[in-house]
Amino acid sequence: MTAPKPGTALFTSAQARAIDQRATAELGIPGFELMTRAAAAAFAMLQRRWPGARQLRVVCGAGNNGADGYLLARDALLDGLAVNLIALGEPKGADALQARDAFLAAGGHPGPFAGWPNLPPADVLVDAIYGTGLNRAPEGEARDAIEAMNAAGLPILALDMPSGLSADTGATPGAAVRATATATFIVHKRGLYTFHCEAAGAIERHALGLPESLLGSPDARLLVARHLPPRPRESNKGGNGHVLAIGGDHGTGGAVRMAAEAALRTGAGLVSVATRDENVLAMNAARPELMAHGIHGPQDLQPMLDKASVLALGPGLGQAGWGHALWTTALDAGLPTVLDADGLNLLHAEERSLPATVVLTPHPGEAGRLLGIDTRSVQADRFAAVREMARRFQAVVVLKGNGSLIASPAGEVAVCPWGNPGMASGGMGDTLTGIIAALLGQGCDAYDAACLGVGLHARAGDVAARNGERGLLAGDLLEPLRRLVNGVDA
Repeated sequence: MTAPKPGTALFTSAQARAIDQRATAELGIPGFELMTRAAAAAFAMLQRRWPGARQLRVVCGAGNNGADGYLLARDALLDGLAVNLIALGEPKGADALQARDAFLAAGGHPGPFAGWPNLPPADVLVDAIYGTGLNRAPEGEARDAIEAMNAAGLPILALDMPSGLSADTGATPGAAVRATATATFIVHKRGLYTFHCEAAGAIERHALGLPESLLGSPDARLLVARHLPPRPRESNKGGNGHVLAIGGDHGTGGAVRMAAEAALRTGAGLVSVATRDENVLAMNAARPELMAHGIHGPQDLQPMLDKASVLALGPGLGQAGWGHALWTTALDAGLPTVLDADGLNLLHAEERSLPATVVLTPHPGEAGRLLGIDTRSVQADRFAAVREMARRFQAVVVLKGNGSLIASPAGEVAVCPWGNPGMASGGMGDTLTGIIAALLGQGCDAYDAACLGVGLHARAGDVAARNGERGLLAGDLLEPLRRLVNGVDA
């Protein structure tokens, strides 16, 4: 794996703490100095985003995140702003006590949460309760303070992490601050980019003057915007992959058509469709570039497999006798395969060996069935789930959802920072299957095809959602997809 750019590297909370410790041990930077830098960076960010803010309300926990809050409040006082600081408990640790004393020395006066209803109006709230230090549901006054901040209807700046959002998983076991923006320190944390990551709002990373060489190897990386290179002038359709999309049982012909058309729009040279007879006429009429064939069983499928270079297996396939027979025959062919939808459901019912080059694209429910756990457990730690699935099946795995994850059998994980709620509609997964299959056919290896395909799919969804998220259709992605895969401004 190529070393990721600093802005794309993702770390766990344990790694972040180790970096803090190395900064002290190797560079001689005291913890309080790092807190001072963090507070200054966050206050500067606050001033950029809300230049008219004159009244702050800062909510501080008892630990090091609270210390960052005390120091930001100190800086705001020294800059002439009015500050109301809510202290949730007595500071713990020498650095936190020193930060509180610095706030007092600047003329600050901490108050209890009980005084919240009587505080004067604020322009911006600052969340400095937990940061990266919590992986359970907030309780007591901390929970009440989080709920009060969310109910205030004011902009919220979170320090390092929104309190209640897991830095490692993006889960919210209980109440969580819904930040307008988050100032995260030194490194990006994994939980800022998946599951309930929308709680972070706009994210800015502040390196605090530490050299990138101090950071070490990240746990995962963010995808970056990419496209395929221009084709050689002498290109021909045979050199750009022949994708065979297999599926479309009774009543589900649209699923396999969407996968097949997405493969065409991503640049596959040829796309064939093996489907039910009833779907062929409609496909030929709507998209004559697809070579659709009515398939009654394995004997009809084999000649199509002999001509294909990549399979998109599963959209609308069904789990009855017809779908199962095609599934078995297709996997036995050993071709590079993208396995989705009923292809995954059949794998759950009948675990078997897979082709050497295979990409699995489950949503959390499908991933849970394949791992023998429930959906809630998958979502509780999406990174662990996608890595285990890639290891168990020796496949590249795309765990779909908010902040889709892509894992290789070697443990590499990439996270998609794009996409929107409008993509929660039928057919989106089918288009992703076709996109990845087309990239495999054009020479990408499985992990790169999955990473590039997930990124193109999500970015196309964002372009298509410019007219609104509700009512977004999978077919709306096809035109921006064509532009994005060619590097044309969408």
